[in-house]
Amino acid sequence: MNNDQLASALSAILNHEKAGKKEIVINPTSKVILNVLTILNAHQYVGQYDQITEARGGFIKLHLLGSINKCGVIKPRFSVGWKDFAKFEKRYLPAKGMGIIIISTPNGLMTLEEAKEKQIGGKLIAYCY
Repeated sequence: MNNDQLASALSAILNHEKAGKKEIVINPTSKVILNVLTILNAHQYVGQYDQITEARGGFIKLHLLGSINKCGVIKPRFSVGWKDFAKFEKRYLPAKGMGIIIISTPNGLMTLEEAKEKQIGGKLIAYCY
């Protein structure tokens, strides 16, 4: 049984990227995984994905671009106010302005930069650079 589907999906993506593969099938899926993939696609870390639904939840076929150096989930899911973002950027990203941190807010999943602009806090979910 898989306890953290997002962590296993991101580690599988990272492993396939390092192996130089161009496509990955992610199974099982969830809304959080789809939202994270949408954000990663918008920032051009991964390519397009196709969600294929079947009787048992379906799977995602994801095209890889080869532009991820490191990605992963943030455990424990720290609650953070919008004024305290700098500390976590220093902890999880290699340099200022390089990479993204995904945060869960009352307005849905978004990057840390979007949450700064809207002045919204939330829980840290994942990072990618």
